[in-house]
Amino acid sequence: MNWLQILSNSASSILSPATIGYALAALALAIHFGFAGLINMGIAGFMAIGAYGYAISILTFGLPWWVAALIGLIGAAIFALILGIPTLRLRGDYLAIVTIAAAEVVRLLFLTTAFDDITGSADGLSGYHSSFRSANPIPPGVYGFGPWTYNETQWWVRIVGLITLAVAVLVVWLVTRSPWGRALKGIREDEDAVRSLGKNVFAYKMQALVLGGVIAAAGGIVYALPSAISPGVYVTSLTFFIWTALLLGGAATVFGPLLGSLIFWVLQTFLSNVLPAMAAAGLLFGMSAIQAATLRFILVGVALMLLVIFMPQGLLGNKKELTFVK
Repeated sequence: MNWLQILSNSASSILSPATIGYALAALALAIHFGFAGLINMGIAGFMAIGAYGYAISILTFGLPWWVAALIGLIGAAIFALILGIPTLRLRGDYLAIVTIAAAEVVRLLFLTTAFDDITGSADGLSGYHSSFRSANPIPPGVYGFGPWTYNETQWWVRIVGLITLAVAVLVVWLVTRSPWGRALKGIREDEDAVRSLGKNVFAYKMQALVLGGVIAAAGGIVYALPSAISPGVYVTSLTFFIWTALLLGGAATVFGPLLGSLIFWVLQTFLSNVLPAMAAAGLLFGMSAIQAATLRFILVGVALMLLVIFMPQGLLGNKKELTFVK
């Protein structure tokens, strides 16, 4: 096995658009679940709306990339409002069922052939990069060192993604330390007590759902910036992966989702490289390379169960602070 190549590929995932997109989505889930106590199992739907809103605005309406990004964010906010009005009075597993169903409805709408001219149906969307890349201020060339060596387009995607992530972290850090954020934590712990103080619990939950949905849509846009959009990406497993990243870092924290997403994607990249190499070397009990590549998803599922059982507060979480809704 070429360990140098495996480690290089794993290190390069630290700055990948996928890692940044997951960090944004996990940060959104921290707003929903970690701070507001909303068990949102449909975070993939918000990412899909952000990505498709961005691409459709460019391909169908010919808008500049930054206007298209704003439309993707607005679309996620509208989706949060439509989803939240009938569902935010539900609690626990009922809300989880509704949100996961809503995400599937969104994915199937993008997948249906009825809107093939706009959404691309099963083929997805591509070719929406020209306006974004033409705004690139970086001169043509290859920059960086070691595994973090990229051309000007790849660096432009990463810079925009990191700026977006930094702005999102700053916003979440500020709002969670404001009176609004403290009220949100109170709702997570005991919403009846907060309601007895005269607070509009429904309004706080709706605001949290919209804010988190917009951040998740930004993650979907960053995830789609370097390549194409496929409806097969925004499946239920994507939501579970983001939950894994969130719980790994710490649900009721600001920087935990970032750390969890980083560790998650480095491990994912490492396993996707090392397991097929081990299979090729005959070290996995006769498994083929394809079977070995699938094994990493089983390991992710086992890791998620162990996290919930033994370390629900995450790496950066406070053990004294509740992170799960009773």
